Amino acid sequence: MADFSPNTKELVAKYQAWYESFQPKEAGSVLSVDEIASKVAAFYEKIRGVVDWQEEHLLRKTAIGRILRRRLLMKTDGEEIAEGLLQELVRGGHFPNNQLPLSTIDKVQAIVDKYTFLIANQAKNGHEEHHHLSMEDWLLDIAASEIEESVAPPLRERALIEYMVEDIKERIRFPDNVSSSMTEDEKGLHIAIAVRRSLFHMDEATLSFHILEKLFPSWHTPSTDTLSQISEHVGNTRDRIEEVLHHPLAERFYQLTSTYDTPYLLLGDILGENPKEFEAMYAEGAKLEAAISQAYRVRLSKLGDKIKKAAVWSTLSIFATKVVIVLIVEVPLERYLTHTVNELALGLSIAVPTLLMMLLVLNVRSTSEENYRRVVMEVMKLAYSKERKDSYELSIPKKKSGGVSLIYGLSFVLSFGALAWGLDKLTLPPLSIGILLFFLSLVAFAGTRIRSRAKELLIIQEREGILMGIFDLFSLPIIYAGKWFSGQISRYNVLPLLLSFLVEIPFQVFVSFLEQWRNFLKEKKEEIH
Repeated sequence: MADFSPNTKELVAKYQAWYESFQPKEAGSVLSVDEIASKVAAFYEKIRGVVDWQEEHLLRKTAIGRILRRRLLMKTDGEEIAEGLLQELVRGGHFPNNQLPLSTIDKVQAIVDKYTFLIANQAKNGHEEHHHLSMEDWLLDIAASEIEESVAPPLRERALIEYMVEDIKERIRFPDNVSSSMTEDEKGLHIAIAVRRSLFHMDEATLSFHILEKLFPSWHTPSTDTLSQISEHVGNTRDRIEEVLHHPLAERFYQLTSTYDTPYLLLGDILGENPKEFEAMYAEGAKLEAAISQAYRVRLSKLGDKIKKAAVWSTLSIFATKVVIVLIVEVPLERYLTHTVNELALGLSIAVPTLLMMLLVLNVRSTSEENYRRVVMEVMKLAYSKERKDSYELSIPKKKSGGVSLIYGLSFVLSFGALAWGLDKLTLPPLSIGILLFFLSLVAFAGTRIRSRAKELLIIQEREGILMGIFDLFSLPIIYAGKWFSGQISRYNVLPLLLSFLVEIPFQVFVSFLEQWRNFLKEKKEEIH
């Protein structure tokens, strides 16, 4: 093998193992669903995606959690749900048809049994009901993450994460007060979490699953005694995980890793094409540079498509939700209170949030020629660097004075006050103004997240003028309000639950019947000689 650094040598070997895992294997029994039923179910999944829109990489995990909850709620004593769960996921297009070995069913059932054991023991231990329900949701979200990674092991992603974690550990410099207050294990854990967030945008449930793996080395195959011990202290375990995820420096770790993640992503892309050719590229710098350029262009193109897709789906989601709110809440209440319907107000309340989302996600700056040259240079340095490396310093937030907090509070009042005043001048009723401000903050937050995703390849610091500073002063309160509302909606949103019972259950019964009917017809045809 070429004269790689030890970390790079290990990364190349892991990518080669991942690449070889895709080679044809001996045929065996696999999970199979009817193609027609699958197309019907996949169409429903797309429609469902509009209602509870998630970023693309979270769609499969969200579907697993949704189906898992419904099947656990409806299951009878002694019933195993893994096979039905996997069949639904394959029908919905979340996993490939005729490829999952039947042994996957047992693996998934073992995971389901593990989490249901923990949930049941929470109830036996006599926890308060609201705490138990909260813990149940938390455990099922983590279960969905573990099921996803068990069915489709992210070998390539893990290899790149481990590579970047080890590299960042060598480069990062900590201020004295951080070095003295955190152990090496704690620093390593925070770096690992930040790298997972920056490279693959993992959510809190998936991060919690990986922290559980660290805390309990036997988490994947625990004995009954071990699981009983874990269940007795699962509340404390959750508190420890929450403490790590919401550590005062967690955001600083993430900012550092997200600033420098682009070279690692591109190196992973080059290796992902064909790791066996990487050694030849490495030996000839010009070939590696050409591969970096190609990987950059491909990722930039995919990023553009992803942003457009996110823009369309998020706009549709906002539009559909707003229409539902108008029809169910605003129109009936306005008729009850004023005996009239303000059509202009209703039109504005639907159009304004939708138009704002479109404006936020259009014309997002993803890169520049200067950034491209810098990225190529950084990937080359990453590939060939062996001893001395650039160091990265973890920045510590400075204490804010009371004056800064006062100005931020005033900007919050002025931002929402100005919007409310403007909407009042348009003769919107108070209820419509309140609902519209709520949606505007949600849109501002969602649009800002999409815009930040568009800057995935930017490693040079963007220059901001005075006008942008003034804009931030008045827009940040609205964005942060949207962030808070978004968190509350994810906790208390009953619309997905209603859809699961009013639409999804009858629909899945229909799809299951359709598949059985087609299998029956197939068998009858085979009997004709």
